[in-house]
Amino acid sequence: MVGGLRFVPAERHLLRARDLVDARYAEPLGVAELARAAGLSRAHFSREFRRAFGESPHAYLLTRRLERAAALLRTTDRSVSAICFGVGLRSVGSFTTSFTRAYGVTPTAYRASFPPASRHALIPACVLRAHGRPQHSTFREDDPERRP
Repeated sequence: MVGGLRFVPAERHLLRARDLVDARYAEPLGVAELARAAGLSRAHFSREFRRAFGESPHAYLLTRRLERAAALLRTTDRSVSAICFGVGLRSVGSFTTSFTRAYGVTPTAYRASFPPASRHALIPACVLRAHGRPQHSTFREDDPERRP
């Protein structure tokens, strides 16, 4: 404790920035905003982030975006470009290059190596019940000609 204040390790502040990346990876995030979240200067933040997590803030953000893109490629039928822009990247060409470097195959080839997204589609139970009901009633009470 210093002057009545408790010392908080720098790593604790860095977790705020990392959590910000994890929560808002699809938004344009820069080092300045991440450093602000950690309460550090840009240069000090970048140096400490790399020391604590083993990669630069930019590399960490790109990794999160590529992981999310891979999940979307496996489980949706959205286009590669829609996924690219949806995870916060700005260029399909750069996305393809980065994805290929990280996963060893292009996004399209990656998607093709998994079952189609339609197999993952979950239909809500209420929709199943509504469409699974008979189209014509079998109860005599529902017959308008038999009503008293």
